[in-house]
Amino acid sequence: MKIAFAGLGVMGAPMARHLVEAGHQVAGYNRSAAKAQAWAEGTGGRFAATVVEAAQGADLFILCVGNDDDVRAVVAEALPVLASGAVIVDHTTTSARIAREMAQQAAEFGVAFVDAPVSGGQAGAENGQLSVMAGGDAEALAKAEPALKAYSKAIQHMGPAGSGQLTKMVNQIAIAGVVQGLAEAVHFAQVAGLDTDKAYDAVSKGAAQSWQMDNRWKTAARGEFDFGFAVDWMRKDLGLVLDEARSNGARLALTALVDQFYAEVQAMGGNRWDTSSLKARLPGPDGA
Repeated sequence: MKIAFAGLGVMGAPMARHLVEAGHQVAGYNRSAAKAQAWAEGTGGRFAATVVEAAQGADLFILCVGNDDDVRAVVAEALPVLASGAVIVDHTTTSARIAREMAQQAAEFGVAFVDAPVSGGQAGAENGQLSVMAGGDAEALAKAEPALKAYSKAIQHMGPAGSGQLTKMVNQIAIAGVVQGLAEAVHFAQVAGLDTDKAYDAVSKGAAQSWQMDNRWKTAARGEFDFGFAVDWMRKDLGLVLDEARSNGARLALTALVDQFYAEVQAMGGNRWDTSSLKARLPGPDGA
């Protein structure tokens, strides 16, 4: 399958690498040409200097860019040069609105658009173990799925255009609440004078267990927050969630509160800390 991949950042670069390793012809484009060149040299993929060069004649065009405006701009450049019947798969976390807009625009060119945000973070991308939640035409997703399996452990079709993005919002809502609970639990254990490692051992085998607990408890307790998905990115995602909730009437009091807590972390200089840095707002008894 002839594939173009736009957006070779911390997520996109390893995802595109897995495609090359699976035997696909992959042209990689990045807004920073140096990143695309380094990716091509390191993987054996083809460097593309422009979106058009990458997308020319591609059967599958995959995006992992920044936001709604980036998606709109990249898709507009790619649509006129993609192969007839091509599929666009957008792994960017965006609004559901842009996904629906892009699906309609793509259809005018005889191209399918699948909104397919992912969960699993940088580690999931590196290890080829991402979870994909997809919206759009089911047949288009089925056409793309053999390639997507190169970096995914699960792919779930959720419904029409925009459904993948709405599902990613569900994911972020759940994470926000769990990480805040984890931060408060670690904080409480420290203030109460408990050995936090022993506290983890005591509670992590029961109903309190979660991925966040298993992977972030001990590092959060030590004040270490350099483990992946950044606060700036989480705030972007929660902004999308809260915008959607304002339009559909969902009541997300906890999510809105946690979003403000992340704003406090940003004010502390923690823009690039990982999401477990909610603990930084809640120091232990010694101030750490």
